[in-house]
Amino acid sequence: MTTFSTAEERANQRNAVLAGFLGWTLDAFDFFILVMVLGPVAKGFGRSIPAIAFALTASLMTRPVGAFFFGLLADRFGRRKLLIWNILFYSLVEVLSGLAPTYGVFLFLRFLYGIGMGGEWGVGASLALESVPARLRGLLSGMLQEGYAVGYILAAVAYAFVYPHFGWRAMFFLGGLPGLLSLFVMVKVKETEAWEQAKTDWTTYKRAIYDNKKLFFYLIVLMAMMNFISHGTQDMYPTFLRMQRHFSIHTTSIITIVSMVGAIVGGLFFGLCSDRFGRKRSMIVALLLAVLMIPLWVLGTSIAWIMLGAFLMQFMVQGAWGVIPAHLNELSPAPLRGFFPGFAYQLGVLVASSVVYAEAVLAEHFSYSTTMGLLAGGLLVIGAVVIALGPEAHGVAFVHSQSDSTPTLARAHPPKGSH
Repeated sequence: MTTFSTAEERANQRNAVLAGFLGWTLDAFDFFILVMVLGPVAKGFGRSIPAIAFALTASLMTRPVGAFFFGLLADRFGRRKLLIWNILFYSLVEVLSGLAPTYGVFLFLRFLYGIGMGGEWGVGASLALESVPARLRGLLSGMLQEGYAVGYILAAVAYAFVYPHFGWRAMFFLGGLPGLLSLFVMVKVKETEAWEQAKTDWTTYKRAIYDNKKLFFYLIVLMAMMNFISHGTQDMYPTFLRMQRHFSIHTTSIITIVSMVGAIVGGLFFGLCSDRFGRKRSMIVALLLAVLMIPLWVLGTSIAWIMLGAFLMQFMVQGAWGVIPAHLNELSPAPLRGFFPGFAYQLGVLVASSVVYAEAVLAEHFSYSTTMGLLAGGLLVIGAVVIALGPEAHGVAFVHSQSDSTPTLARAHPPKGSH
């Protein structure tokens, strides 16, 4: 078992959280590059916007593959090694996307990119959250998850400053920069004591998966709803601003950035609230408040009102999401923490992957505001119900002392129902 001095332990905690945060930030940046340039990519390949939107769906569809393999290997060989290989993989694929000569090659690369994106979240979250004190888990969970929003902001900044001068292909070339993060992980981050305690043989590992199959099914349903909500309120929003509201590239970028600032603040706020009031209660409140933001979000009568609506919608939606890393890792059995949260998350993504394509198609028959508003309202309410019906393991211990007789496969506390 690895031991650290207090100073070394704190430094490692900071580095592990930073690695998880930056990994998810840069992964999201690579994903949202395509969100920002759907129209130009469609024009470049001579395809319709729904056809290019399907490339987004393609990335969402293959994320479970990455979560499955990277998660299994992370439980077997450690979080740190697999995070390094994951970052290198998705960075390479992103650069190759900018070099794609045809739509077919581009689509294939987006399938591959989804594998890398799917592997990062589970491995990075388990590495970070196994390294920090339980009392800070909710707050740091919010910070980790909102790396996704920071990635969106970086993509919007690149859209405003890189795309007008260098075109859409250069946007994907920027996606190679995350590869440098692997060097930081390699040098600065240590493997977690929780993984050292929980690693086991394949027979016991497979039995743990089977024994927790009902919990796993619930997590898939939960993550399907959370991804319907997130992608349904984010991915087509820049296209809505450009195509229906006819805002300029600059204005679209500014509104997108403002919405993601709301996401970051909301993730931290509700993550902190979840440390005090519980994971489920904080998520339910956030989603129900988001329902009230829908009119302002898509029907605002001016740029200022639209901007406020975008900020508040993502404050609530991503506020609920900020609790997810802590909630899923706490619910997951110790030996499965690299695999369980990430794979359930990405299977939920797979279930929800059609939402972007569906919005693009429906918007051609109705409007973006009608389509997005009605879908968001229904999904937010259903999501709150799913959360209310599930378990909670707020504050469960990840690391046990030598005198603790609790078996590795057991939890410090069983998952709790609603409270």
